[in-house]
Amino acid sequence: MTDVSERIETLAERARRDREDFEPPSNPPDEEAAMRYLTEGVGEVVALYIDARTGEMVRFTDAEFVLLEQALNDWLELYAACYGANLDGVFTVREVAELVVDTHSIRESALLLTGIPDRDREEAWFQQSRHSES
Repeated sequence: MTDVSERIETLAERARRDREDFEPPSNPPDEEAAMRYLTEGVGEVVALYIDARTGEMVRFTDAEFVLLEQALNDWLELYAACYGANLDGVFTVREVAELVVDTHSIRESALLLTGIPDRDREEAWFQQSRHSES
């Protein structure tokens, strides 16, 4: 495994940059950008956490946990902002990772955690995913 501390710092820096560079969509939702924040952000944090916990049982320092959770919550807040919603994320890496393992879906996990997108959009989203899986 690559140096975990270095990977955490890289993720934290990317999340900070994404937050600084974020431009709210003029006509929400921007589902493509939302999925990018989930897969390239939240998903990478969760993957690092799961790898570290199931592989070599890496112990994170308190500072590393702070950086991981800040990056995770930054990306979840950006995901919500892509739908025109404001989210004050206070999720732990562990709870998100457990949900991803349970649902096998970063998209479903984000929906369950944040309630975004709303129910009407969720149904359209579900139909679209089922159609694209065929």
